[in-house]
Amino acid sequence: MSILSENETLVLMIDVQEKLLNAMFNKEIVKKNSSIIAKVTSILEMPVVLTEQYPKGLGITVPEVKDFLCNDTKIFEKSAFSALEDEDVFDEIKTWNKRQIVICGVETHICVSQTVNSLVELGYDVSVISDACGSRAEQEHLAGINRIKENGAHIITTEMALFEWLKTSKHPKFKEIQALIK
Repeated sequence: MSILSENETLVLMIDVQEKLLNAMFNKEIVKKNSSIIAKVTSILEMPVVLTEQYPKGLGITVPEVKDFLCNDTKIFEKSAFSALEDEDVFDEIKTWNKRQIVICGVETHICVSQTVNSLVELGYDVSVISDACGSRAEQEHLAGINRIKENGAHIITTEMALFEWLKTSKHPKFKEIQALIK
């Protein structure tokens, strides 16, 4: 695996929705870090694909994330746990022609894990931002992270992603992005 590249990355945000997020054991950190990721994708003009699992029942993406994404970010409603089971999601990912997929969202051990497995099987270089993923129980989150790693994806943190995308403190957006880390 190579270090992340802002030009080679597509960010896939999975089901960061009101009712789902409120049930997470680590909801505040997931909300905070997902928001940071959303802001950075806008600053760096990186492509994002966003999914929502059954939004009629589970609500829409939280405003702390949705409000910071580019206006052209496509939102896909899904019912399958792996986002790639939705042909429209997979077609959108392929359209961007990016080799690196960076994932955050909920639930780690269900939708995130199954989506990661699908992407790895297809040959994508997948990284999961562990501190921007959540589950209802910590044990489930940790088991999900372990499974994701066993299936060949890379486990990173929010700060790792940001600074890998920047590469250097001379990056023109460095100060703006560094200011998001508190």
